Amino acid sequence: MKGKRILLGITGGIAAYKIAFLIRLLKKEEAEVRCIMTPASCDFISPLTISTLSENPVYIDFWNQTNGEWTNHVDLGMWPDIFLIAPLTANSLAKLAHGYCDNLLTATYLSAKCEVIVAPAMDLDMYAHPTTFLNLEILQSHGVKIIPAEEGELASGLVGKGRLAEPETIVDVLKTHFQKKNDFIGKKVLITAGPTYEHIDPVRFIGNHSSGKMGFDIARCLLDQGAEIILVSGPTKETLHHPKLNLIKVISADEMLESVQQNWSNCTIGIFCAAVADYKPVMMSEQKIKKSDESFMIELVKNPDILEWAGQHKANNQFLVGFALETQNARQYAMNKKVKKNLDAIILNTLEDEGAGFGLTTNKIEIITPNNLFLSFPMKNKTEVASDIVSFIFENLD
Repeated sequence: MKGKRILLGITGGIAAYKIAFLIRLLKKEEAEVRCIMTPASCDFISPLTISTLSENPVYIDFWNQTNGEWTNHVDLGMWPDIFLIAPLTANSLAKLAHGYCDNLLTATYLSAKCEVIVAPAMDLDMYAHPTTFLNLEILQSHGVKIIPAEEGELASGLVGKGRLAEPETIVDVLKTHFQKKNDFIGKKVLITAGPTYEHIDPVRFIGNHSSGKMGFDIARCLLDQGAEIILVSGPTKETLHHPKLNLIKVISADEMLESVQQNWSNCTIGIFCAAVADYKPVMMSEQKIKKSDESFMIELVKNPDILEWAGQHKANNQFLVGFALETQNARQYAMNKKVKKNLDAIILNTLEDEGAGFGLTTNKIEIITPNNLFLSFPMKNKTEVASDIVSFIFENLD
């Protein structure tokens, strides 16, 4: 990040204490850092600390009472390569989402000519509130990149999701942004993500714990590099908005297969992350099944193999990647799957590795290459894993 200009916006939350360390990391990467603080943020970390670490004056008000100068928010919005807002409180999030302009930071946001990245931080109930969810969706629809809050102990004493992403994670996101290329411009990519739900009756289903996060993170990474994405997702809480994204929401394996069949031939790359249920009930009851007998039998039938269908219908100019989650004999099972389903590569992770699997923010993968080599990666945040997978695909497309 040498010489990159980063405008850092700091809003008034307890997580502002981490910003001192974030600035140190950015300066260590030789970035140029300037900071805007909301008046409320000065209660949590001093402007003197921020100014000393950034080696630049701190901007707080429109009017500098010391020297009588006006702080030009338009000039500030034109200066940076990236406008990073961290921490982003629920209050400031709402202002950005709805165009409120009552302080220097929000005015600069409305004037920014660069990409904006925000890292929200708030208590878990606030972060989980539908209003926060909606406001984050609005920002995403405006092209703002979100660094999700992390789980852990919060200032309230509660434990859950709402912590500001660690400074190292934020720096990694920025480095990835500056390293990205337009490698995938002109490429159309089909991604499947999340679980499928196979209904037993109107209120019950067979499913699994897949969150869909891995597929959505891969989609974000590819969108950042110019790709056009068709994302077929089973039920998930993950959200994504982008002008080059076609998000198709499905429930069952049959619905996912239909969407894949309609779109695969028009794509250059397929990345099949979805955890598709292997079986479905032969019959779905039209009414809720009442509890009666001591035992209850459900007859199941095998679901269509979506990945195998894509492999059977893969053209010479298409590159197909599958995923394998195993609990034993992982490499052998993954290799067999790669061959059977005519894949170019397969991403392997195993529940034997702590920190890998469904519903987590981290993953540890191995990639079996087109030449049947094993590329091993250490445990990483799923955002970084997505970047590794995308880089591998680009290097092996030919």
